[in-house]
Amino acid sequence: MRCQRLEGRIVQVAAGATQTVGLKSDGTVVAMGQAYYGQCHVSEWTDIVQVAAGYYHTVGLKSDGTVVAVGNNDDGQCNVGSWGDVIQVAAGGFHTVGVKADGTVVAVGLNNKGQCNVGDWTRIVNIDAGRLYTVGGKSDGTVVAVGSNYDGQCNVGGWTHIIQLAADNEHTVGLRADGTVVAVGWNYNGQCNVGDWTDIVQVTAGDAYTVGVKADGTVVAVGLNVWGQYDVTWNLVVAVSPIRWPLIGGIIAAAVVGLVILFVRRRRIAGTNMPDDP
Repeated sequence: MRCQRLEGRIVQVAAGATQTVGLKSDGTVVAMGQAYYGQCHVSEWTDIVQVAAGYYHTVGLKSDGTVVAVGNNDDGQCNVGSWGDVIQVAAGGFHTVGVKADGTVVAVGLNNKGQCNVGDWTRIVNIDAGRLYTVGGKSDGTVVAVGSNYDGQCNVGGWTHIIQLAADNEHTVGLRADGTVVAVGWNYNGQCNVGDWTDIVQVTAGDAYTVGVKADGTVVAVGLNVWGQYDVTWNLVVAVSPIRWPLIGGIIAAAVVGLVILFVRRRRIAGTNMPDDP
């Protein structure tokens, strides 16, 4: 299996379990990969300002604050048609989360671990969604989390000065205003060993690894690297997005794709059965 090229001027990408989605500068969206559940049926979308991808569903935020979604809807993760005034979206394994302009949060989809219990959240300015959990950054730099905490990925109560979050399967990463990074959760492969990172401007969480972009455009990474997914001897990178493929599909394309674009969102998806699988 080879990586394909998303044609046109892409300004943001998101990757799900079987699909890669690209937002174009004109507000339209392209997608490639498996479309069994219709997760790639985005060709008619317009006026999109952000995309997110879950296991088998794709979400788009429109310029008017409404949200669209396609793909698997077995757990209601695509039931976003009534949403309005949304400023950011995130897609977990089987749930979808949105931050509203007033700082409150909405969520739909699988809630077996309480990952959608965000109704009392306030003053949220950024969010991310792991496979079975949700994290939110507040305007005061603190962080809240709900959902599965099997590996401690929701133990973010003591974090401060956080300006960006990245949620993976079982670990969570936070970027501080001073360019340092914190991480909690599963650390078997050292994916949370970010304590010495400095001058970071963006972080993302991959399948058992973590990647950060430094202010000088270089990239740092820790964690699992058996397939060279973070052999990143790059420079002048604006943002990174790890494209991670389900492990049950074989080691077909475990690689990090460096994308020189304005901003990249990525949704980590894994195909292996984990202790908290629904």
